[in-house]
Amino acid sequence: MPQPHSLGAILESAGRIVLGKEREIRLALACLLARGHLLIEDLPGVGKTTLAHTLARLLGLRFSRIQFTSDLLPADITGISIFDREKSDFRFLPGPIFAQMVLADEINRATPKTQSALLEAMEERQVTAEGQTRPLPMPFFVIATQNPAHQVGTFPLPESQLDRFLMRLELGYPDRAAERALLAAGSRREEAEELTALLSTEELPVLQQEVAAIHAAAPLIDYVQALVEATRYDSAFQHGLSPRAGLALLAAARAWAYLAGRDMVLPDDVQAVLPAVARHRLLSAQGGGHARAEDIAALVRSVPIP
Repeated sequence: MPQPHSLGAILESAGRIVLGKEREIRLALACLLARGHLLIEDLPGVGKTTLAHTLARLLGLRFSRIQFTSDLLPADITGISIFDREKSDFRFLPGPIFAQMVLADEINRATPKTQSALLEAMEERQVTAEGQTRPLPMPFFVIATQNPAHQVGTFPLPESQLDRFLMRLELGYPDRAAERALLAAGSRREEAEELTALLSTEELPVLQQEVAAIHAAAPLIDYVQALVEATRYDSAFQHGLSPRAGLALLAAARAWAYLAGRDMVLPDDVQAVLPAVARHRLLSAQGGGHARAEDIAALVRSVPIP
């Protein structure tokens, strides 16, 4: 299955804005194609928000940004009802969550009560406010950024919220060549604002359906199951992956294979997306933090490929 030209153009265009992060950009696009939400965690200033803006522009999705702060309220996200004097009735004003792509910026600076306002939206693609359930636009995709938990003024995301994110990425510092190019040319934020859409709103659901139809042979599913089961008995982790995490891993692997132009999933696809899918769902037995990269690598080595 050849990769659609538009996807290759999206990867190339995004790579010109977020320098030196081709793999992370590919993972982010795979996350969207798999109908998942994305969490980007890293230090301020490494390009988290720029990546989100870039993808929104290139994918042609109706976009909104929510800056999470300690005084943000759930109604600031979902919307409120106001009294319409002319009609003598209440009228609902939708909040910024009613967009096709929502950037939840610095999500862990808000209180747990406000963070939970995203739970139903991310899982059910709907919002219940003041006793009425309202569907969200389709497609619906959340990119959340957060600063490391040790920074002042952060509230750790609960496990139930973390599990709603298909992938969690860390951008890290750019390599020397990419940083030199950035210093020479300046910030790429303005260039991101000038990008034009390379995909229509009607095309994206079609691509997502094609991704979901990518073939996963029985031995490949056995391999995914073996990886998930291995986490439950691995002393490196406090607990193992859930069945929902296994479904997420398979969905992400299908998207990774699709971006490679293949119509079937290979073990290499599973291994490529495993760290992004699994690390935020696993707690390290060595401390309270999430699983280390070396523990995931050891897990892969311990499970034979069928």
